[in-house]
Amino acid sequence: MAGTVIRSFAAPSTLPVGLTFDGRCLWHCDAVSDRIYQIDPVTGTVLRSFAAPSTIPAGLAFDGRYLWHCDEASLLIYQIDPVTGTVLRSFAAPSYDPVGLTFDGRCLWHCDATSDRIYQIDPVTGTVLRSFAAPSTYPFGLAFDGRCLWHCDAVSGRIYQIDPVTGTVLRSFAAPSTDPLGLVFDGRCLWHCDYGTDLIYQLNM
Repeated sequence: MAGTVIRSFAAPSTLPVGLTFDGRCLWHCDAVSDRIYQIDPVTGTVLRSFAAPSTIPAGLAFDGRYLWHCDEASLLIYQIDPVTGTVLRSFAAPSYDPVGLTFDGRCLWHCDATSDRIYQIDPVTGTVLRSFAAPSTYPFGLAFDGRCLWHCDAVSGRIYQIDPVTGTVLRSFAAPSTDPLGLVFDGRCLWHCDYGTDLIYQLNM
């Protein structure tokens, strides 16, 4: 059943926000510790961590080589070397509360909790290619499964499957708790973090 929790483990700190997956490990950021963590998805063990580039880390994405990260304090989207934690470059986010990020193989997708919009962004130039309204009023996590976007909202407490061409919600289900933030697809399942429970969940789709 969609949304069923397969398992969960404790996040490494107390305000878990961004999640992404590199094909082997989860990457996660926390807005209290201001760190980016590499996590073993089997055991939940933190393999290593490094300081986030600013003070309110939010979304994370992985493009096959680099991490992408957005921060609500700096209002920037960063490209980061995951080996060293070095910021390679950055550009301005399109609005005033940058939170979710994912990568579709060509473009970044990003959501903002002030504009309540989901943006498609050229990662080379930072240009917004198009945008559409998010399905509720506190958009946060974003993931891409190869065909559709997945998105969670911290007001509605729901996880949505979205057609990236039209912005149409195809289906939705309740998140496992009331404060859903980070979201990622690992090729089979969704992973999700919640700042009310401070847990990272693996979910059926």
